[in-house]
Amino acid sequence: MKKVYGNATEALDGLLRDDMLIAAGGFGLCGIPELLLEAIKESGVKDLTFASNNAGIDDFGIGILLQTRQVRKMLSSYVGENAEFMRQYLSGELELEFNPQGTLAERMRAGGAGIPGFYTKTGVGTQVAEGKEHKDFDGETYVLERGIFADLSIVKAWKADTTGNAIFRKTARNFNPPAAMCGKVCVMEVEEIVEPGELDPDHIHLPGIYVHRLIQGEHEKRIEQRTTRAA
Repeated sequence: MKKVYGNATEALDGLLRDDMLIAAGGFGLCGIPELLLEAIKESGVKDLTFASNNAGIDDFGIGILLQTRQVRKMLSSYVGENAEFMRQYLSGELELEFNPQGTLAERMRAGGAGIPGFYTKTGVGTQVAEGKEHKDFDGETYVLERGIFADLSIVKAWKADTTGNAIFRKTARNFNPPAAMCGKVCVMEVEEIVEPGELDPDHIHLPGIYVHRLIQGEHEKRIEQRTTRAA
């Protein structure tokens, strides 16, 4: 089965449509699938729902799709540094389903494991739990959260072999593994593709069974918040 494609547009060919749910890896600007997001923008698909911790910044990451009004809803933990995200949400132009970060990660992981729902104490007694089923276990109240089953997953890794076994670099691992797991199809971009056997099996973070298509590309290293001090 061919997994390696020439570029992001080729890798997404035949996978995109309006109104789909996309799970995206990354945290802030760390480990985001920037090449795939740009290709989604260029495709013109609209009314998308994204499950992602946040939406990058105004002109990078999912933020570029907010600018073009291609996103209808976000499942996120953090509005963050994206002023357009905040503006669209507060003005009612964008639907937003807030999720605690751990809950969002577990919803993705659960979807990847075929688990339709799970109970957690996180969010009980807050707006996060409104309208959701509650159940008591051993005298404690828990809220039911649904697993995320995405139409498409887009993630970024550091290295992968041609079968899709992947290694993420340090904190860029973040939401990428669970996001990759929960999609019907997973497309991954990497900084380097190697041959099978070149990666230590003990170092693999994501098995290739979850990855359907991958590309290698050049990536921009942006800093979300630059903090400096006088020498």
